Amino acid sequence: IISEDGYIITNNHVVAGESGRISLRQLPAINVALEDKREMKADIVGVDPATDLALLKINARDLRVMPLGDSSKLKVAEWVLAIGNPFRLNETVTLGIVSAIGRKNVGISEYEDFIQTDAAINPGNSGGALVNSRGELIGINTAIFSQSGGYQGIGFAVPSNLARRVVDELQKYGE
Repeated sequence: IISEDGYIITNNHVVAGESGRISLRQLPAINVALEDKREMKADIVGVDPATDLALLKINARDLRVMPLGDSSKLKVAEWVLAIGNPFRLNETVTLGIVSAIGRKNVGISEYEDFIQTDAAINPGNSGGALVNSRGELIGINTAIFSQSGGYQGIGFAVPSNLARRVVDELQKYGE
């Protein structure tokens, strides 16, 4: 959740499925489960398949917000937390370091500029937060490199600065 009035950033493939290439009119209804156990219908503000990001909006106020950090200040070997719901295990947190920044040519999305981490990211962590030691959102967990389908020590997150630019565009123009 990136705003008190209900904007939520996640991955496009979480909203649109792995292919991620359908129009907003074809997208299914999205329900969001909050930490206080409330479930709400979310409107899809817009999706950006090129960066694998999506912006949702729930009708709620005074939400707890994770502040956006400046991903350009990240350093290799900095500690990070990966938060998500792997295998439907809600609110799972893992610890690791930033393994690389600016990772390209991974074959995940059209536009790639990933934070690479060894924090355990598993199926179901997509769209979750990558958080620095100051509690700031510095990335959106997006993908893993895996030959087994599970964690093998290499995960990727979209940097918060790119996410911020995409959110601004989606808020202005939608789809």
